[in-house]
Amino acid sequence: MQLVLDIAPAAEPDFDNYVPGPNAEALKRVRDLANKSLKEAVLYLWGEPGSGRTHLLQSAGKANPGLVIADDVDDLDEPAQQRLFAAINAAREGAPPVLAAGSRPPAQLALREDLRTRLAWGLVYQLKPLSDAEKALHLRAEAARRGLRLSDEVVGYLLTRLPRDLPSLNSVLDALDRYSLAAKRPVTLPLVREALERKFR
Repeated sequence: MQLVLDIAPAAEPDFDNYVPGPNAEALKRVRDLANKSLKEAVLYLWGEPGSGRTHLLQSAGKANPGLVIADDVDDLDEPAQQRLFAAINAAREGAPPVLAAGSRPPAQLALREDLRTRLAWGLVYQLKPLSDAEKALHLRAEAARRGLRLSDEVVGYLLTRLPRDLPSLNSVLDALDRYSLAAKRPVTLPLVREALERKFR
């Protein structure tokens, strides 16, 4: 029987499937902004790729479609910078709040000076990536939710051989769950190697 490891799209981002790790305070502030209970009108998140910036912005947008959201502000062209500048000014006068994100703190962004200044007016949080130990705990918890048990050996293998961002790890876990069911075998290291070889060869 030919088994195919079908890596499904990652689950839609929301606040409940965001793994905060060291970013619990930032998560709370973004939730508060989306729930209209944050006094600040501007919230800026920054961090390296995989730190969860886009996940939080998408979650906030689902919770409150009225927010002004700007992701990857590093890449904004001049007209987009002007629109964000105007939105921040309006937010401070009672218009919808602004949630923005980029890869650097405001002062280090290659943007017009007045926009950099305004992005720093509100709350600014650096999102720190999860440690390997936090990713391992997440993988075990997600596996347990699916009725799977992952050995330390399997967790270590997944964290050293695959992309380490959570959406990719969750997607692989979904695929291994299906593969294990189809093969009627537990998720052991030999099964993981076999499944990944079938997918990527």
